[in-house]
Amino acid sequence: MNEPETTEPEMTGSDSAAPVPVDAAAYREAMSRVASAVHLITTDGPGGRAGFTASAVCSVSDGPPTLLVCINRSSSAYAALVRNGRLCVSTLGEGHETVAALFGGRTPMDERFAAATWRRLRGGVPALSDALVSFDCRIVERHAVGTHDVLYCAVETLAATGQADALLYSERRFRTLARAPRGGSAPAEAARAARTVGARPAEGPARTLRSA
Repeated sequence: MNEPETTEPEMTGSDSAAPVPVDAAAYREAMSRVASAVHLITTDGPGGRAGFTASAVCSVSDGPPTLLVCINRSSSAYAALVRNGRLCVSTLGEGHETVAALFGGRTPMDERFAAATWRRLRGGVPALSDALVSFDCRIVERHAVGTHDVLYCAVETLAATGQADALLYSERRFRTLARAPRGGSAPAEAARAARTVGARPAEGPARTLRSA
């Protein structure tokens, strides 16, 4: 008895074609549509005091509490961060647009820090006094990926004092997202779309917000 003849599935053009590299400019434009929280990353120690604005910040684990920060190796803060081995992530709220723009541009470091009020947490790194929340961290691992380093950071101290609405960055503009009321779901009016609060300045953080 003859076995039924089988045929291999025909490959379509999309299946067999070699992958086409994604254009860097197109990738940046696509990522600009991803709304992200805005943070100041600061450091101090033997390598000096430095800081930059970033949105490339992400929780890794709560056991032990660990987060990651991405930084371009050409950043003016890079050498200080690597040498100091410590950083603080200060998450920004509405009203912090000016300091976010300063830390995201080419402003000298002393002028950046003079534009805000700071306090020192246990690790000795400057934390923005009225940040929504600050994470005092020790850098425990560093991995190079393309033009950037991914810094894995053990969170050693938390401070949450700010009461403002959250500051977001999307489509190269700052926006705000209203805080949900405590003890229940947000009402319909509080769950409105994020408000646009300002376009980025000419020397603003379109590049540095995502990658330092």
